[in-house]
Amino acid sequence: MVEAALKTVLAFVLAGLAAGYACGWRRLRAAGHAPPLWRLVLYALGLVTIAAALLSPLDDLAAARFSIHMGQHLLLTMMAAPLLLLGNPLPLVLWGLPRRVRGPVAAPLRRRARFRAALSALTFLPVAGVLHVTTVWLWHLPFLYDAAVEHELVHAVEHVTFFATAILFWWPIIQPAPRLRPRPRPGFQILYLLIATAQNTALGMLLAVPERAFYPHYVKLAVTLGISAVDDQMLGGGLMWSGAHMYLIPILIILYSLSRDAPACL
Repeated sequence: MVEAALKTVLAFVLAGLAAGYACGWRRLRAAGHAPPLWRLVLYALGLVTIAAALLSPLDDLAAARFSIHMGQHLLLTMMAAPLLLLGNPLPLVLWGLPRRVRGPVAAPLRRRARFRAALSALTFLPVAGVLHVTTVWLWHLPFLYDAAVEHELVHAVEHVTFFATAILFWWPIIQPAPRLRPRPRPGFQILYLLIATAQNTALGMLLAVPERAFYPHYVKLAVTLGISAVDDQMLGGGLMWSGAHMYLIPILIILYSLSRDAPACL
């Protein structure tokens, strides 16, 4: 009952975000200020990724298999979050709202607004990184992880905190509107992403290498499913380990941008 209600709410939220963005994109195009089509495509992919992670049968499988649950988290944090930010959603969704609603909704994002100041602080490069990494590691503590898969409301909180801190994490790299602060220096961005790669790798190794099952919930279910809880956990740790390589993509893009901006050698 709770699970069905949460999924219904999420489906309505995703549909509303999709409709608002599409309406805003259409209005801006009609005004002669159409954003690039690739932003629309990436935003749509971000919404589809959230739906695939949380509204598809994958969500039911996550309660039975640790590795599926891990894959679900990676979809939310390493695919959906950056894809949505690449779509530059805030201005387009605002333009998609009725005119009388647009002003009040945009008010917290105006200069000197408290919400904007808080968002600026939370998306400051070191702060965003610490918040996201701390969230990921805390939720992988056995008692919290088991609580999430055994109680729907806790599971929802887990997903919300993963996704919200992932948005904060990717913000200083992608820099969507509103521009809260100057873009960090490329060297700091690369260091930030390398540290994220290292912590993902460390967590993946911690889960995969000891050959010991840490999560009682999955140990109990493994017996009924006829699978090895240790092998399932090792697979999940391997996904986390290999998923760390996703951070190399923005690093390569940053390096490519630097090479293009560098003066040609004579």
